[in-house]
Amino acid sequence: MKLLIVILQDGDAGAVMERLIGAGHRVTRIASTGGFLRRGNVTLLIGAEATEVDEMINLLRQICAPPEPGQHRATVFVVDAAHFEQV
Repeated sequence: MKLLIVILQDGDAGAVMERLIGAGHRVTRIASTGGFLRRGNVTLLIGAEATEVDEMINLLRQICAPPEPGQHRATVFVVDAAHFEQV
């Protein structure tokens, strides 16, 4: 199991969440603020199987708006989730 921590522009978050939820993924949205430009960002926490990670990153490339010069569509951290449990 992998945990994707995705930081993206606030304006892209709705469309990304709709596509992920529509594909059966569970997503947690956290409001965040960028450190450099102090713009509104959104951080998404997504649990996924290792085989789904590339698919999700490709989805982000498709949905997120083209970035301004020097910016990125999204920043994605993929970390191992040693244990996952819903209570």
